[in-house]
Amino acid sequence: MAEDRPRSQATHVFLLEANPLVVSAITSLFAEQEDLSLARISDRGTDLITATEDGIDLAVIAWDLADMKAVDVLRRLRAKNSSIRSVIFSSNREPSALRQAVRLGARGYCYQQDDINIFFTTVRAVAAGHICIPYIDLASVNDTPLAALNARERELLDILSRGWTNQQIANRIGMSENTVKYYLKNIYEKLNVRNRSMAVALWTREVQN
Repeated sequence: MAEDRPRSQATHVFLLEANPLVVSAITSLFAEQEDLSLARISDRGTDLITATEDGIDLAVIAWDLADMKAVDVLRRLRAKNSSIRSVIFSSNREPSALRQAVRLGARGYCYQQDDINIFFTTVRAVAAGHICIPYIDLASVNDTPLAALNARERELLDILSRGWTNQQIANRIGMSENTVKYYLKNIYEKLNVRNRSMAVALWTREVQN
């Protein structure tokens, strides 16, 4: 019989959940798992975002927290290039919620109504470096108008959304104003829009989602 994995080598999990009953149930279930350990528990996304990542391998994030949504946590973790892997423990069964979470970097996704074995299978798979989500057409995850843009075009559109002029953009990224105009023309064509206002509207909608 194989030896149990030492608790010190267990995957350390940060649980984000606002419902105390759910917290109590998950805490009891984690206590039975030799390879998983609850390192921290909080009902606030900011506690994970500001936490020192040492000693945290994986975060289990409920869809609704005391201070923000799970997608807001994912967005801010991505902005700080966090190495913490995330599993969304969701009460939201809308396909759009799953797509949004995956697009923002979630490695696992399971529903609170699922069997508890599915929950732990998802957590262990993500801890092992895999992606574990319910069935979804992965090709549709990035199926947005902005998916056609390259990195430089996305950078330009991000700057454009801040209200900068063509000359300001040119000065910022070290190219001529005419080159900026050329890039913007290509961006408008790829997005099938007529002007910068329409392009910025598309960009803002994707960033917020």
